[in-house]
Amino acid sequence: MSRKLYHGAAYYPELWNEGVIEEDIQQMKEVGINVVRMGEFAWSNTEPEKDKFDIEFFTSIINRLYEHGIETVMCTPTPTPPRWFSYGHPERMYVDHEGKVMDHGSRQHACTNHPYFRERAALVTENLARAVGSLPGVIGWQIDNEFKCHVSECMCHTCKEQWHDWLKNRYETIENLNEAWGTKIWSEYYHSFEEVPQPGPAPFLHNSSLSTMYQLFSMEKIAEFSDEQAEIIRGYSKAPITHNSSIAFSVDNERLFKHLDFASFDTYAAYDNFPAYLINSDLWRNFKKGKGFWVMETSPSYAASLESHGTPHPNGYLKVEAAAAYALGAEGFCYWLWRQQRAGCEQPHGSVLSAWGKPTVGYQNVLEVEQLRKDIEPVILATTPSQAQLAITYSDRSKAFLKTEPHRNLSHRSLVTDFYERILTMGIHRDLIPEEASLDGYKVLMTPFIHYLSSEYIKRAEQFVKEGGTWIVGPLTGGRTEEHTVHTDFALGELERISGADVLFTYPMDDTGSIGRAFDVSAPLGMWSSVFEHNQDTVVGTIEEGLSAGKAFITEHALGAGKIVMLGSLPLGDAGDQLIQRLVDHYCVGANVSLRTDVTKGTIVAPRQGDGYSIWFVINMDGNGGSVTLPKEGLDMQTNTKVNPGTLKLEKFEYRVIQFNEK
Repeated sequence: MSRKLYHGAAYYPELWNEGVIEEDIQQMKEVGINVVRMGEFAWSNTEPEKDKFDIEFFTSIINRLYEHGIETVMCTPTPTPPRWFSYGHPERMYVDHEGKVMDHGSRQHACTNHPYFRERAALVTENLARAVGSLPGVIGWQIDNEFKCHVSECMCHTCKEQWHDWLKNRYETIENLNEAWGTKIWSEYYHSFEEVPQPGPAPFLHNSSLSTMYQLFSMEKIAEFSDEQAEIIRGYSKAPITHNSSIAFSVDNERLFKHLDFASFDTYAAYDNFPAYLINSDLWRNFKKGKGFWVMETSPSYAASLESHGTPHPNGYLKVEAAAAYALGAEGFCYWLWRQQRAGCEQPHGSVLSAWGKPTVGYQNVLEVEQLRKDIEPVILATTPSQAQLAITYSDRSKAFLKTEPHRNLSHRSLVTDFYERILTMGIHRDLIPEEASLDGYKVLMTPFIHYLSSEYIKRAEQFVKEGGTWIVGPLTGGRTEEHTVHTDFALGELERISGADVLFTYPMDDTGSIGRAFDVSAPLGMWSSVFEHNQDTVVGTIEEGLSAGKAFITEHALGAGKIVMLGSLPLGDAGDQLIQRLVDHYCVGANVSLRTDVTKGTIVAPRQGDGYSIWFVINMDGNGGSVTLPKEGLDMQTNTKVNPGTLKLEKFEYRVIQFNEK
């Protein structure tokens, strides 16, 4: 990829005639679209009959686009196996948890673990990569599309066999599995790996180990499929490879992107839920640290299907959505989609052009994004996102644990996003980092909602603390083993030993009338909670009312040059938000976290670093305007005029770019 900012859209030329394609190319140039993503649903076009490949259409389109200055991210078409693949072959299809076999007619209807699917997927990908891999217009590849978006764990016979092989590799002997899972409960004891079922229909709940391990098995297998596809592409193309993913899907994104070249995601969060949009940028920036990520899909106006629709963006929002993405590390900002679908199940979805070729309600906003891209490109290319001093660990594997043990239908995505929003509104520049990420450069580490912490993670976090870091752990963290069982040495296992906490008991604190007090704030406590013995030397938060009055729910323990803070319960409501923010503020001040601002709620500061200077992108996201205090004199990069220290005000959906010299 060349050094520039990409402004793109998903394009489906296979759906349109020559006249429409020519019109599309001309209108893309007018709008400023400089990249398209295509091919992900076109298996029946590239292989209309088994072993009869026809790639010429896409070769021609890629070359025509390139002649007009539009580059291509080419996709492998494996989400939509053609009818010849599925007709008369239910054994190749995805089977859900209730045993229902999927039929043809949507997408992701095949079992991606079936050997015949893998064989055919490899062949179509190889033929596609051979035909277009060396074309100058192909600047990137996307493998498949939205793995596990509509499906989760497949329950077909093929998966059952591979599940047994996975278990053998993991546990080696059936005795090891029985011991790890505690299978003497409810006569679940197995005499061979072949006896271990899939977590399908059952009178009540499955063993927690069985349910969670099957999810991890599924996550690993889809990542292996991605690896296979990438290896094939690399035999014919030097262009970097990605996948279009999300925190909502049943995948382990850290594992998925491990062997890919750059990370990308899609999101359709409404403007009044902009933290759910921003969290992706702060996370995807760190899946392939140091490389620009892509917003591969977002709507120019609204998302929709035959069954539902989102609220259209207000005018002006799309521009600041793009500004935030680019400022936080995006290299590409792309829409789904260019021209409205004229058929299928997503006909109502927002687009840049209507099916009849006229501008849509979002069209003018797309023009604003293009003007933004041209205005900020020199600034973005000359700088990099600033190193955050606070990190929140994010874990897709913990998503599996919470799916097995959701308590009262807790959503991992919602829990993490709500927690993230509290930090966001405090004006603290933050990273979301995967479990295996380096902790270098951080002063405060937060680890919420992760049932199982690996020994490797605990060791790295312990070293981080000894070297002066502050580690805030919880809530709902550390209470389960790797096998999704309960610790038998301490309530929180190794974490409890190094944290200095003394857990008396754990229980669901919701609706128990429990009130906790810390940092001069009293708030209701909830969620599955750890209650600590009251020790005057380590207690930070005390339970004032409820079943555990007089005990502790926040403790602090000095270790080396740093400290471990245990948050045993989740403070709730407005008072809970205030308590959490005071906790975070207290420890950020103590850790000398300086990369933060007093930006008002609904407005963000995205800091970037240049050579001898820094940049603040100040962006109003909620449409209510906002302000921030500039610490010193700066330069307004849009007007090339001096701005004085003090209050900088922003209007509705406005962004400002301020440069500060560091000399």
